[in-house]
Amino acid sequence: MRAKGFIVFSLIAAVWAARADEKLPVLKAGSEVYSNVTVITVTATDIYFTYANGMANVKLSKLDPALQKHFGYNPKKASEVEQKQTAANTQYRIQAINQPSSRPPADEGTAQPTSAGQASELSWGTDLPTALNQARSENKMVLIDFTGSDWCGWCIKFDHDVLFTDKFAGYAKSKLVLVKLDFPHHKPQSDALKRANQELATRYHVDGFPTYVLLNFAGKELGRQVGYAAGGPDAFIAELDGFSKR
Repeated sequence: MRAKGFIVFSLIAAVWAARADEKLPVLKAGSEVYSNVTVITVTATDIYFTYANGMANVKLSKLDPALQKHFGYNPKKASEVEQKQTAANTQYRIQAINQPSSRPPADEGTAQPTSAGQASELSWGTDLPTALNQARSENKMVLIDFTGSDWCGWCIKFDHDVLFTDKFAGYAKSKLVLVKLDFPHHKPQSDALKRANQELATRYHVDGFPTYVLLNFAGKELGRQVGYAAGGPDAFIAELDGFSKR
C-alpha cells in the first residue's frame, strides 16, 4: 500500500506552470544579480531559472516585494512547506534507525542483495535520447528515475529496498534501459546537466521526488510511480509489467 505521507515531497516541488519560460532582463536576489533570465519553474519556496552563466535557483524570500507578489510568494505557505520537508526527513531518519533493513533475515533462505551482486553492475545513464536509441535497438523500455539522491529520504530508501536489489537488477537487464535524473542539494553537477534534468522534469510534469516514469522505446509514457511504495522489488516489477501491458 502506498504511504500517503510520502507525497509530502510533491508539495515541495509544486510548479506554477504559468510562469514557465518567462524572461527577465535582470533578476536581483539579495546581493546577487542575474542577467538574461528565463524562468523554468516556481515553487512555494524557490524560483528556478537559466541565466547568462548557466542555471540557478534562489529563495523567493530574497526577492524584492514586487517580484514576490508577481511570483505568488506566500510566506506562510513557504514556511509550511519547509516544515513539512524537515518533518519528512526526520521521520525517515527515525524509521531508518528503528528499521535499519527491510530485507528478510538470512535464515529465511532468501538471497540477500549485495554490492558485489547484479545490482552493482547496473548502468544508469543521464542522457534520455541515447537511452531511447538503445531501447529501440534492444527492444526494451526506458525507466527514468527522478531523484534527489543526497537529500530525499524516500528516494534513498527506495534505492535500498528496490533499485539496489539483485531481483530488480535481473529484471532491468532483460527489460529496461535505465536513466537517472538527479536533483541533488550538495553533489556537484555541471550547469548543462542541471539544465537538461530540469527541462525533462518540466516536460514530464514531475512535481515530487522520487518519481519513476516508464517509457516505450518511442518515448511514449506507459505509466509512473510517484513517491515511495512498499512491497520491495516484486511489487515494483509487477507494477512495471502492468504499465507495459497497457
